[in-house]
Amino acid sequence: MLRGRWRATGSALLRLTVVWAVSTLTMLVLAGVLPDFRLQSGDDDSITQIGLAAAWGAGAFGLLSALVWPLLVRALLLVPALVLGLLVFFLNGSLLLLALRLVPDGRGEAAPETAVVVAAVMSAVASATSTALAVRDDEAYRRRLYRLADRRRRGQRRAAGPGVARTAPGMLFLQLDGVGYEVLRAAAADGLMPTLAGWLDHGHRLTSWRTDWSSQTGASQLGILHGSNFDVPAFRWYEKETGEVMVCNRPTSAAELQLRAIERTRDGGLLTLDGASRGNLFSGGADQLALVLSVSARRGRANRSRAGYFAYFRDPANAVRTALSFVAEVCREIGQSVRARLRGDLPRVARAGLYPLIRAFATVVERDVVVAAVIGDMLAGRAAVYADLVAYDEVAHHSGPAGRDTRQVLARLDRSLALLSRVAEHAPREYRIVLLSDHGQSPGETFLGKYGLTLKDLVRAGCGLPVSRRAGRTHSGAEARAAVLAALHRPVEEEEEARPGRDPVVLPSGNLGLISFPAMAGRATRERIERAHPALLTTLASHPGIGFLLVDGEVLGPGGAVARLAVPGEAEELLAPFGPGAAEAVRRSDAFPHVADIMVNSAYDPATGEVHAFEEQIGSHGGLGGEQGRPFLMWPAVLSDPGPGLVGAEAVHDVLRRWLREADGPQVPLQDPRPEAATGGSFPSAGAPVQDENH
Repeated sequence: MLRGRWRATGSALLRLTVVWAVSTLTMLVLAGVLPDFRLQSGDDDSITQIGLAAAWGAGAFGLLSALVWPLLVRALLLVPALVLGLLVFFLNGSLLLLALRLVPDGRGEAAPETAVVVAAVMSAVASATSTALAVRDDEAYRRRLYRLADRRRRGQRRAAGPGVARTAPGMLFLQLDGVGYEVLRAAAADGLMPTLAGWLDHGHRLTSWRTDWSSQTGASQLGILHGSNFDVPAFRWYEKETGEVMVCNRPTSAAELQLRAIERTRDGGLLTLDGASRGNLFSGGADQLALVLSVSARRGRANRSRAGYFAYFRDPANAVRTALSFVAEVCREIGQSVRARLRGDLPRVARAGLYPLIRAFATVVERDVVVAAVIGDMLAGRAAVYADLVAYDEVAHHSGPAGRDTRQVLARLDRSLALLSRVAEHAPREYRIVLLSDHGQSPGETFLGKYGLTLKDLVRAGCGLPVSRRAGRTHSGAEARAAVLAALHRPVEEEEEARPGRDPVVLPSGNLGLISFPAMAGRATRERIERAHPALLTTLASHPGIGFLLVDGEVLGPGGAVARLAVPGEAEELLAPFGPGAAEAVRRSDAFPHVADIMVNSAYDPATGEVHAFEEQIGSHGGLGGEQGRPFLMWPAVLSDPGPGLVGAEAVHDVLRRWLREADGPQVPLQDPRPEAATGGSFPSAGAPVQDENH
């Protein structure tokens, strides 16, 4: 044992010496290249004196980075996350200037702007060297993991109750946001995602599941993580009793939706015990949080969601690497957008303004922080981790679900999966990796692009209200935009509809539109709507870009078709073109207390799979029609089969709970049975076995 400790100490000292030597050499090279950076007090300094000055400066900078840097970043934890990422360079440069002042005889000197560059390069080189040495020294790497695992086990024994298995496999749930079942199958089959294809060839299984009518992250992830998405009719909706618009990617709305789900299920969520939630809209009951929107509205040091930025940016090399990738992604998006215009690609939406920055945040910053957090979770041996990677969804909205741009994103996601898989091999416990998505994406020209007016314009025309001569654009509600605004401590989705008057409130959610009449108390009946606006329903139902309407228990289709949900078979026949289960999905939403007075689903072409989004998206989701309603679920064969015909996010939640129990790890605690659902159904208690309706 003593020999092992001496060997570990010697190996650590050797790595430290090598990193110091590489950093010294890097500083010498930079001093020779950069005009405003020097390591000599005069022209008569010898090469030895300059080398010693570089060694002294590199050592001082490394020591300051190790001791002072984490304290600086933690002190600035309340600074908006993106601002923190920029401050990293300034602080890093300041540490270098301080280190140069410690060089004897005043040999170290650099201009402030040059110091920022030198510090960034040295941090990146030192981090790369240290990582390469640690990876090559497998024995040292394993010993480090064993120490982490041992500390984690001791902490678990103190914090957890009796009877919980400690050697049980952990569960890693990775959500590839917006990746549909067919998209994933094609990416694996044509070699675009070799890591994923390898998993399918060696023990993973794949199936599709069907979303609810509201095929978007808010409804799906709330149901998956918290077991209930009841009364979430869309991505955004108007609540008459409060006069407020609920938006799934608004922090205050996400917090309220999470609270409602917990009150309904009487359970904290899927990740209640020893869980971690990373990059999600909701916490799932986890204690370890990073980039979780439902807690991002909080202020103060107790906001653990922001601690994810500290964990990542406390290593200045991370900031350097992410910043370079961020700039590259912005340039890539600008180039792709210009090429799309030059080629005359159709359909196409605007991709200028802040969008390149938003895309880079989703595909680089959020990905890097989330992946780093998940790596930390696995090395710490946490029992259940749920992480959302939003890159594909954000790019597909603007580039289409199957374009060249999105294929590149899928390839980069596969590299992230490969990295996590390698880390899992060295984690202190076995991890079973489950991949899933919350919805898919359906292609198609926007409603505005196809017909020259927005849904709001059409509604106002049907109500006899004035319509602007200039067609306005409907803001896209992609999750990445909210994540950027939350990171900047900016209000999210403050739109004019948030303070409606007596005019109808028209809210888009992909190819699903919601129309509410604030002046009509409660849910408006068809008779009341027709008395107030005689031409509206006919105008909407007969429009070629609209597939069907839901009005107070009735489905209105083209040509005056009417189907009553209460009459078996009527809605099934009218909604058959929208796929199996469409009528049941509409029937479930019809029972929601906050369903809109008029629910509008765009037209759908089964031959092409195209829909028409009421937002500025050529790849959309939110309603019925096509691949948006067919996400995937992929699991290791050692886990039980989820069963055929998996319908709804709540059903996926039950399957994931079952898999947590099968792992025999920290179990989801027993709670009181869930209350009777408002629709007359009931939920099983948290500890009850899951019953598959098809078995």
